[in-house]
Amino acid sequence: MAMQVGEHDAGEDVPMSDINTTPLVDVMLVLLIIFLITVPVVIQSVPITLPQVRNEPTETKPENVSLTVRGGPGGTCEVYWNLTRVTNEDLLDRAVKALEEQIKRVGGIQNITEENMPEVHIRGDINTPYKCIGGTVFTMQRAGFQRVGFISQPPPGGHVERL
Repeated sequence: MAMQVGEHDAGEDVPMSDINTTPLVDVMLVLLIIFLITVPVVIQSVPITLPQVRNEPTETKPENVSLTVRGGPGGTCEVYWNLTRVTNEDLLDRAVKALEEQIKRVGGIQNITEENMPEVHIRGDINTPYKCIGGTVFTMQRAGFQRVGFISQPPPGGHVERL
């Protein structure tokens, strides 16, 4: 309820032109309370421990497979086995053959351990589309390789900054 105090003519009603801000403030306070309560409920995440960034030197073994992946013209993917460019089918065939040779070398599947199991090391250009890297990883896992790693360039000075 608004009340006007001051001088005016007794017989003349003057329309009130001031905006009543009380309902606006009430609505804003209610919205503030609602957002304060609902934001922690909406922003939820599963509690996990993220891996720490570390720089591990690559252990080169003769049985490891070194692949280089980069994007080609027109959105195509170029995959290189050492220095030889291979197609997706050729990559799968070579990978199966390399794994079979390693199994024969160690004396059968029963002698395969984590230490003598070959690894795949993938070097990917920074501008390579994810489909190229993901397709290569999928092909190597399909061939039977369990350990697939990525080769990256350490930051200058070897210091890793945490975000």
